[in-house]
Amino acid sequence: MRAVVVSDSKDKLVEVKEVELRPIQKGEALVDIEYCGVCHTDLHVAKGDFGAVPGRIPGHEGVGIVREVADDVTSLKVGDRVSIAWFFEGCGRCEYCLTGRETYCRQAKNAGYSVDGAMAEQCIVSADYAVKVPEGLDARQATSITCAGVTTYKAIKEAKIEPGEWIVIYGAGGLGNLAIQYAKKVFNFKVIAVDINDDKLALAKETGADLIFNSTDQDPAEWIQKEVGGAHAAVVTAVSKVAFKQAVDSVRPTARVVNVGLPPETMDLDIIKSVLDGIQVVGSLVGTRKDLEEAFMFGAEGKVVPVVQTRRLDEINEIFEEMEKGTINGRMVLDMSLK
Repeated sequence: MRAVVVSDSKDKLVEVKEVELRPIQKGEALVDIEYCGVCHTDLHVAKGDFGAVPGRIPGHEGVGIVREVADDVTSLKVGDRVSIAWFFEGCGRCEYCLTGRETYCRQAKNAGYSVDGAMAEQCIVSADYAVKVPEGLDARQATSITCAGVTTYKAIKEAKIEPGEWIVIYGAGGLGNLAIQYAKKVFNFKVIAVDINDDKLALAKETGADLIFNSTDQDPAEWIQKEVGGAHAAVVTAVSKVAFKQAVDSVRPTARVVNVGLPPETMDLDIIKSVLDGIQVVGSLVGTRKDLEEAFMFGAEGKVVPVVQTRRLDEINEIFEEMEKGTINGRMVLDMSLK
């Protein structure tokens, strides 16, 4: 089968190669991949930012059809449409797995990083962890919900605010656009979108943002404090150290700042402000299998509509270049049927 593979050469990040899959084992299923979204985390994996993994097949926004299941599998059947998500598998026994926090399992496996992922014509999954894609949800759009959608859905939950209150989303790209939609159309929050790209802000306005702000020439925190008295919460999807500091300065006392984006730098935090204003700064990882089921449901109901563009598998290096330049609107999706 054809697959994207992390290169061991310094000349390119990834290569498209012919790869042979092993037979499936107990508890597994073989999936024919239809589509796989391209996430900024895939770029981190390709660059070795989390540790070098040459030979690994990236991809954790996969959607495909089950071709084969192991004899002991009862949770899936041949013909099911399923997802391949970043949270590939947990141990199922630890305190995190047993208390609804399975993504923090210390033995968790991640698709496209610690195990081979979905940027390939086929992928082996752990059957009990492959969440089914509901009927009525476009398979291409489902790829975005598999990672960007469930990640932002979980982050909006972690904001812990009430309908009608203000939330500011820093970064209006693939993650941010979905965060805006979940915040506005599912949780009924008032939404401010902040970005440095006018095209992304225009799309944010179209998809539900009440207010938009380009932070290129002016401090967004000062503007937000003046306009609404400070946001009740902030979610940072931007891969920018500056955005994290601006988010803390954007919120009102007792607010929450939810960190999602993964810039390589450390975050500067005004400790005095965080203490005097009672500001909480929390991290939010991808959602659980239950979160993904819920996020898929809102997509199937049409409340959240990912903005996607399909591309060929061979275009992966060009997509990574566009991603680094910040020129992508919505989400790029690899279509395995395109040659």
